[in-house]
Amino acid sequence: MSLRSLALVLALALAACATPGDTAKRTPRELVFTGTVTRANWRTYTEVPFTVPAGTDRITIAVSHDGREARTTLDLGLIGPNGFRGWSGSNKTTFTVASTDATPSYLPGRIEPGRWTLLIAVPAIREGVTTRYEARITLAGANAGPIELAAAPIRTEAGWYRGDFHMHTAHSDGSCAALSGKRAPCPAFLTLDAAKAAGLDFIAVTDHNTVSQNNELRELQAYYDTLLVIPGIEVTTLFGHANALGVTAPIEFRLGTKHLPTLENLRNDVAAHGGLLSVNHPGQPTGETCLGCGWNPMDPHPERIEAVEVINGSALVGAGAEGPSSGIGFWQGLLDKGIHATAIGGSDNHDAKLGTRQSPIGTPATVVYAPELTVAGVLAGVRSGRVFIDASGGPGRRMIDLTATAPNGASAHMGGTLHMPAGQTGALTITTEGFSGLKLQLVTGTGAPALAPAPEIRSNSDVARVSLPGARALYWVRVNVRDPNGKLVLLSNPVWVAP
Repeated sequence: MSLRSLALVLALALAACATPGDTAKRTPRELVFTGTVTRANWRTYTEVPFTVPAGTDRITIAVSHDGREARTTLDLGLIGPNGFRGWSGSNKTTFTVASTDATPSYLPGRIEPGRWTLLIAVPAIREGVTTRYEARITLAGANAGPIELAAAPIRTEAGWYRGDFHMHTAHSDGSCAALSGKRAPCPAFLTLDAAKAAGLDFIAVTDHNTVSQNNELRELQAYYDTLLVIPGIEVTTLFGHANALGVTAPIEFRLGTKHLPTLENLRNDVAAHGGLLSVNHPGQPTGETCLGCGWNPMDPHPERIEAVEVINGSALVGAGAEGPSSGIGFWQGLLDKGIHATAIGGSDNHDAKLGTRQSPIGTPATVVYAPELTVAGVLAGVRSGRVFIDASGGPGRRMIDLTATAPNGASAHMGGTLHMPAGQTGALTITTEGFSGLKLQLVTGTGAPALAPAPEIRSNSDVARVSLPGARALYWVRVNVRDPNGKLVLLSNPVWVAP
């Protein structure tokens, strides 16, 4: 049987396994093709056809072979039902083609259902050599997110990762000084340059209601391989803004119309794509100076708010993190209702070269304890609530963590819940680093028992402990760090105490 015939038989067999209505929108599907090439295949093209079902939004192909030591070379390309989608020769072994983005060498665009063909050319193979290859083809729907633009984790270890969840480029209203000095749309690479200069581990690029940035970001991610780039969209409605993080597919933004009747429809859309929705700058006014900026939609289910941007860069260059446009009050109102929404921050930078009245990328910085430095890892860290905001920005590695401990040894970190009934007394341990000379302030929720004042931070690396009463009803406690003048430097997420 020829290689082409073998590939076709495999493709038909795999397609036959699908049940009616079973599309790639539900579960990513992996097709595996194997074959061999010999000197007889030198200077020929092998076609590996495969069937793409309706609902597929993303194709990732990884090809490996065992002939490298024998100096075999395989070139790769891709043809869709409507024609050419790319050719990378032998310079790539893995590539992705999706509706909004593609690996350089390949074209983004609609993933048409039907017959696709992986091309394998053999420009070099020696006499007497048999090379075995394997092609793994993953078909995923638009809801297979969160989407990773990097081919592999930036870092695989758990730890504190510092980033910025909100910024803009030329793909929406980001602008900066061009070479002539005139204002011009600001290219995305300048944003990534600024993030590295700020000492960040990750950023989320969140242009308004568009996904055109993602093809450029996929290309840049391969070069900026120590900085995680999280794809995102600032869903900009007439009733408020929210970031859809980890999403590359277009998100409907016409809230209050037949296209997006309610906020629940928006939440469900982002969730269906595997993304995280964060309310942006809820304390800002809505008016001529900031169109639709304040958070105004009627929200019958605030308990579904996963995250809130409580410190926005525009507040820092204005009246400060606790000024009239602060989001802290909105967020703490959710906490008092028992809603475990995570506080995050974002510079909302629109000028990577830092013109006037702009907060630099990384100010404020959001620091997330994540299982690994990937999009999925950072979003999981946000959902866990083990997160704090450094309002001062800058490349410093400041850290704060809260751990609540009960007499029976049970414990919970920031974002977690410690079960400890009234009548018992546990401890709140506050671990800090990089805050010498600053002051701790304990902040508690409505109905929380009285707590002793937090001690001062005595050294660059310190541990403070405060008695923590058991609970008659659910309450929360968190920490602010202030400078000697009382200015907010850092804001932690809470630990919860429950009966």
